[in-house]
Amino acid sequence: LKVLEKHYKDMQDVEFTVENKKLWMLQTRSGKRTSKSAVKIAVDMVREKLISKKEAVLRLDPNSLDTLLHPTLDEKSTINVIANGLPASPGAASGKVVFTSDEAERLNGMMQDTILVRIETSPEDIHGMHAAKGILTARGGMTSHAAVVARGMGRPCVSGSSEIDINYENKKFKTSTSLEIKEGDTITIDGSTGRIILGEVPTVKPEISGDFSKLMNWADSFRKLKVRTNSETPADTKIARDFGAEGIGLCRTEHMFFDEERILSVREMILSKTLDDRNKALNKLLPHQKKDFIEIFKIMNGLPVTIRLLDPPLHEFLPKNSNEIIEVAKSLDLPSKEVEGRISELHEHNPMLGHRGC
Repeated sequence: LKVLEKHYKDMQDVEFTVENKKLWMLQTRSGKRTSKSAVKIAVDMVREKLISKKEAVLRLDPNSLDTLLHPTLDEKSTINVIANGLPASPGAASGKVVFTSDEAERLNGMMQDTILVRIETSPEDIHGMHAAKGILTARGGMTSHAAVVARGMGRPCVSGSSEIDINYENKKFKTSTSLEIKEGDTITIDGSTGRIILGEVPTVKPEISGDFSKLMNWADSFRKLKVRTNSETPADTKIARDFGAEGIGLCRTEHMFFDEERILSVREMILSKTLDDRNKALNKLLPHQKKDFIEIFKIMNGLPVTIRLLDPPLHEFLPKNSNEIIEVAKSLDLPSKEVEGRISELHEHNPMLGHRGC
């Protein structure tokens, strides 16, 4: 085995058989390994002078390293997968199923873990996404509201699971195998693989231990690229700096308004018909945005920050349910029917195109 490992300069998976007391070697190949093992094997082989530091860094799949920064499922446990979706934000979490952000917040106040299950999320769900341990959506891809916001928050998220059918009215969802999961039932989501699992599965906490940080230091010594972050809030900017980001590559200004107090002003701006009304709404947003930018620039301390001008995906900002419509109508001093008409007028068939504005 030592000879084979020295020759191939990698951990080997060897097939052999014993026949009439004689050992026959059948075949050998590089052994499969988890992300954690890959780091240990690479560092050990540098210690044994089998490979160089540069080779060690190149051996690792960068995407798999992300899983080392989040809790992972304890694969020794019983895992009953009931549906699958897109692995939108890494990490694993268990909790009681809730279908509204208010319920997620209420249970969080009672120290209960929840998984927020929505057809898709919108800016009104921010408080629920903060309160929940994980997010599951039936619609939306890897760049949907749920996916982008969850990644920014570091929350596990499985998005676009077409295998679940959500019924808000009866507070339950059905899987493609006709299994019914009701509000209050416990599920686990694995944002690294897209699995939705029945019941609670224990998780393993991430450790940025010796080998991992050693490898990252080697990578720093070889890399030519600088790494910036996507960030639009002071909190995310601080996390990015702590992880070593060397600037902000993209600050999407529309993400600064995914907050309940601010979203109302954005809606007023989008739905207003006169320039005066639009300016009134913008004046409410200005102090918030100015304060955020000052904090972001302070945290980045002279590092470059690229700001993208407002590109509001209207479908994410406009009110969806009747309560929200009534609230916006009140603030605009308009009848609800008129606001509803304006919303259908502004409906977008391809929201990813956006309306660029200055």
